[in-house]
Amino acid sequence: MPFVTLNPATNQLIHTHPSWDSPHLESVLEKSGHAQHVWAQTSFSARAGILRKVAAQLLAQRDRYATLITLEMGKPMREARAEVEKCAGTCEYYARNGEEFLRTETIESDAAKSYVAYDPLGVVLAVMPWNFPFWQVFRAAVPALMAGNAVVLKHAPNVPKCALAIEAVFRDSGLPENVFTNLMIEVGQVAEVIGCSHVHAVTLTGSEAAGRKVAACAGQYLKKCVLELGGSDPFIVLHDADLDLAVSTAVTSRFLNCGQSCIAAKRFILVPQIADEFLRRFKTAVEALKLGDPMLEDTQIGPMARPDLRDTLHRQITDSISQSAVAVTGCKPVEREGFFYQPSILDHVTSQTRAYHEELFGPVAIVIRAASEDDALRLANETRFGLGSSIWSRDVARAEQLASYIQAGCTFVNGMVKSDPRLPFGGIKSSGYGRELSRLGIHEFVNAKTVWIR
Repeated sequence: MPFVTLNPATNQLIHTHPSWDSPHLESVLEKSGHAQHVWAQTSFSARAGILRKVAAQLLAQRDRYATLITLEMGKPMREARAEVEKCAGTCEYYARNGEEFLRTETIESDAAKSYVAYDPLGVVLAVMPWNFPFWQVFRAAVPALMAGNAVVLKHAPNVPKCALAIEAVFRDSGLPENVFTNLMIEVGQVAEVIGCSHVHAVTLTGSEAAGRKVAACAGQYLKKCVLELGGSDPFIVLHDADLDLAVSTAVTSRFLNCGQSCIAAKRFILVPQIADEFLRRFKTAVEALKLGDPMLEDTQIGPMARPDLRDTLHRQITDSISQSAVAVTGCKPVEREGFFYQPSILDHVTSQTRAYHEELFGPVAIVIRAASEDDALRLANETRFGLGSSIWSRDVARAEQLASYIQAGCTFVNGMVKSDPRLPFGGIKSSGYGRELSRLGIHEFVNAKTVWIR
């Protein structure tokens, strides 16, 4: 069955791509396995040199790649450019630090000599989503490649041109053939890839449902798995917060990429002293956002990526309103071509409403009113998700203390949750397990091998 890609801003057909059959897939995976054995013998300096060339090409062709992102999934152009730049920065980061992260560690023991060596695992399957079609791939692939692994990519079906462009970037920068390969396969073929003897590990960024399936399949074959899944990040505003800073950051965090981000602030948990004032300012700022053609420089809100995503979001909203939540602004699809949804705020969300329990993957902020500071922390943790979180207070020491009680992979104090190659990234609970980026990320797909010599 071919992949059919629609422009989410116009609902017009962009292109179709045929999918592969099983014999072709098996042949490609076998070639990846052979290529990885050769790649693992290369020096760290050689790998770093290729990553630097990748970074240079990303920057030189930034606008071309950004246009692909915008056409296929609707991200505003200025955000798409920033995504490409972030990929280049991550290539540079691992080119500088990868060798040090994987340096053999001498350990004192009863041996004459003992140490831990970090060897690549082999071929890593990367199952990646559409919402950051370049960044999610580079975030997973770059440390894996620097460690000496090969990577095969199963990208989302609505961004095939992005997937092919990424493959071409690595190839044109001198990465040996078959060390990074884009697989034009359907979702139903992922289990076949995980079970293949040439594949040794899998990393997935995606939905909770997809994570459960991939984890179960990887477990069946006893293969290493890293999962970065959904999130419903709390944004806790305490009584002494800088409201100007908190509100401006709230708008950026919730509505970046049309709200289609796992680590976007989604649940705005407000204590009584500032709740009404925060909401007043927040509403004004949200209503000022410019929605329109994502190719235009001044557009802040583009379309959602697919019509089914918009329809699911609207059902979540209408169900929540029927369960006593209050529409502050928006909360409706936009009557125009494309898959647009109004920037929205839903107030008085409680445990009796659908929006309280589910991730809203679109431009809708939900407000949850806490009875106190302690209640705000309880509400922050009363979710099956645990990806990111933030606390807003002028008492930084107190906020840092409270951060230790939040159940999440990261907590930012007076700042927007974001991924940074210098810091480990990932979640707990239903937001997944394992870490990407930093020293921890590159260690996920290596064999920490003990060597003991009499």
